[in-house]
Amino acid sequence: MVNKASKNRVQKHYRMRKNIVGTTERPRLSVFRSNKHMYAQIIDDTNATTLVSASTLDKEVKDKVEFTDTVEAAKAVGELVAKRAKEKGIEAVIFDRGGFLYHGKVAALADAAREAGLQF
Repeated sequence: MVNKASKNRVQKHYRMRKNIVGTTERPRLSVFRSNKHMYAQIIDDTNATTLVSASTLDKEVKDKVEFTDTVEAAKAVGELVAKRAKEKGIEAVIFDRGGFLYHGKVAALADAAREAGLQF
């Protein structure tokens, strides 16, 4: 069942996506958060491919954190996605917050990715 809050978030995301496009030179860092987990993908929209992904379901993140729905878990996902992006040679991205407000877990993920070396 879709509640009003999630419907509003999806509508915000559609409005944002009209202006945010990931290219081969500067792909899009897309963030999704559910009640239990955080997901981050780096996407090349011109080729419609996911280049890098990380989430709280990854073993590397699960080993670092006790709970997967905390700000610390979001920071771990941000560090992991930035590390994987660096390994693929991705230096700069466009941040797509997915219609979520930029605070809490979303902001923690973005800050951790910036500290780990991604530019946006």
